[in-house]
Amino acid sequence: QVQLVESGGGLVQAGGSLRFSCVASGLTFSGYAMGWFRQAPGKEREFVATINWSGDYTYYADSVKGRFTISRDNAKNTVYLHMDSLKPEDTAVYFCAAGANTGLIRSRDGVKYWGKGTLVTVSS
Repeated sequence: QVQLVESGGGLVQAGGSLRFSCVASGLTFSGYAMGWFRQAPGKEREFVATINWSGDYTYYADSVKGRFTISRDNAKNTVYLHMDSLKPEDTAVYFCAAGANTGLIRSRDGVKYWGKGTLVTVSS
């Protein structure tokens, strides 16, 4: 059974930083691209960032480019999302995702497995 377990959410002031972790089990982690999505209240789930199986390639949504960094440690079956310069509009539930193949995840259609999500609230 595949599990993606996120941690690291919480309440932070605007301008602050947070780091998420997502530990994967039940799959060969290095065989999957990984990504992060988010869903704000009343909005659709949207793409945030993705990283390919080896960590050599990353891709970000324009809204987070330059502020968020995705990385992975295949030895620990873990993907990270480091978020700097947080804004109130970053408030959302953040979901870890494992892709359907080793390439970058471009949309929800490219996700094979989802985590349950972790909430981030950015106060102004």
